[in-house]
Amino acid sequence: MATAAVSMQVRQVGPQAGVIEIKGDVTSACDGVLSAAYDELNSSGAKKILLDFTGLAYMNSGGIGMIVTLLVRANRHRQSLLAFGLTEHYRQIFELTRLDEAISMYDDEAAALAAAGVR
Repeated sequence: MATAAVSMQVRQVGPQAGVIEIKGDVTSACDGVLSAAYDELNSSGAKKILLDFTGLAYMNSGGIGMIVTLLVRANRHRQSLLAFGLTEHYRQIFELTRLDEAISMYDDEAAALAAAGVR
């Protein structure tokens, strides 16, 4: 099994919101790391989960699959996913895969936090 070339830091940004800071490569190998980050926010009661892609180095189709899995889990718990920091290339991929219809995309953290009702 491949080792994940990614790290994910979780931080609470409000009573019901948190950020997953993604640094590195998002591929199918990051399943455990992404799940653990999500579980941490889910257990804290977060209803808004912001995905910080500013540290994203690479994402392939397996990584898109991991984001879809995360979206399914969030939907089950009636949570919203918001994303920020995507490069133009990855924004286009989110649009092509129609992920942008389910995950709100923002240019930066301040805009995503405002949309989430934080700060």
